[in-house]
Amino acid sequence: MTSSVPSEFTGKHVTVAGLGVSGVPAAKVLHGLGAHVTVVNDGADERARTQAAELEALGVTVRLGDGDTLPEGTELIVTAPGWKPTKPLFTAAEEAGVPVWGDVELAWRLRGLDGREPAPWLAVTGTNGKTTTVQMLASILKAAGLRTAAVGNIGVSLLDAVTGDTEYDVLAVELSSYQLHWAPSLRAHSAAVLNLAPDHLDWHGSMEAYAADKGRIYEGNQVACVYNVADKATEDLVRAADVEEGCRAIGFTLGTPGPSQLGVVEGLLVDRAFVEDRQKNAQELAEVSDVNPPAPHNIANALAAAALARAFGVSAAAVRDGLRAFTPDAHRIAHVADVDGVAYVDDSKATNTHATEASLAAYESIVWIAGGLAKGATFDELVAGAAKRLRGAVLIGADRALIREALARHAPEVPVVDLDRTDTGAMLQAVQEARRLARPGDTVLLAPACASMDMFTNYNQRGDAFAQAVRELGA
Repeated sequence: MTSSVPSEFTGKHVTVAGLGVSGVPAAKVLHGLGAHVTVVNDGADERARTQAAELEALGVTVRLGDGDTLPEGTELIVTAPGWKPTKPLFTAAEEAGVPVWGDVELAWRLRGLDGREPAPWLAVTGTNGKTTTVQMLASILKAAGLRTAAVGNIGVSLLDAVTGDTEYDVLAVELSSYQLHWAPSLRAHSAAVLNLAPDHLDWHGSMEAYAADKGRIYEGNQVACVYNVADKATEDLVRAADVEEGCRAIGFTLGTPGPSQLGVVEGLLVDRAFVEDRQKNAQELAEVSDVNPPAPHNIANALAAAALARAFGVSAAAVRDGLRAFTPDAHRIAHVADVDGVAYVDDSKATNTHATEASLAAYESIVWIAGGLAKGATFDELVAGAAKRLRGAVLIGADRALIREALARHAPEVPVVDLDRTDTGAMLQAVQEARRLARPGDTVLLAPACASMDMFTNYNQRGDAFAQAVRELGA
């Protein structure tokens, strides 16, 4: 992108806040565009020093161990999405009249600067299901013969997609509430909010602020604002959005769809939104069995992905083919094995109560393995809703007592095994205890409703430990 340097960045003093997945690409792109770039970072660990050395070799200034002081002469800040708005750096920027963008905002503003037609964005957010939905959407778009990629919060830099050599027809974009907070000018072709539940409230300050940042994804939408019929808060965000003339509200539901909705009828995913005479007609898109796995919340993800694809003009056949071709990431309601008539399912990615509620709803009789770091969550509503499905529960991790107490209040008849250990070997014992409680036809479900870092590096390691323990059962 250095061949077409926009005057807006030439000679401009830009501070990049935070190294890592977003900061390093942002610093490189801005430097290539002729900006004077200074990177500030809170930490100064080995990884940060390595990244700093790489940037300094290009001529970028890096300040490690001080992410709170605004560098003199700063005209723009481009921040990593996770940096809280309350940081002193941003307070100083506000007082000095310095704008703050996220890497998504920067990517949005850089579209088309190389002379190519910018690829439209089909954007997805929500408390849970974002990554799966964006991957499903990308699979559907590819099945339609479109050049696309799943980018954004999914771990693939939007900056790379916008400034790289690959040309795209359309992008499937996952956006977190953090990213949306720092992206005031984003205007998607179409966008979806999958669901809303309390999360990251320590960052946003309140549920209202969290929801408002999620709702930014609808601002300026051109064709469709996709919402969850079962989650009224998502529809409320559509009603509050300022969209382009003619943009439509499109609902998705696990029930029979009304006009301008996608839903499920007799085992079929159907569209009553993007058809002629939607008052009377419906278009079959796929069978429920084409969704992998066909758990209720995953069917909802598929309907949201289908709605965005249909808003972009994709055929029903491509929706079906894309869903059939889609393979979910590991640790998302993944069937590990059947042992003695009992299914063992890994949903280690269910790190909050909202995700776990959806996971528990997918099975009839469950031995539940749960626990970890609660992150301030409460579990009464979750347990009360799932009580009738629970054969038993095995609890692990630092905050397991919170779940145990909720079980005692709302499911006192459910046998509970409380493992008083937080070492990684606890997972093998948990699986063994779950096997003892289970009966043929049951599902042993790892859906922790908690973060993993008290015992494991991340949810991937936790899920791997579960799968290994299950394999040892069948050995």
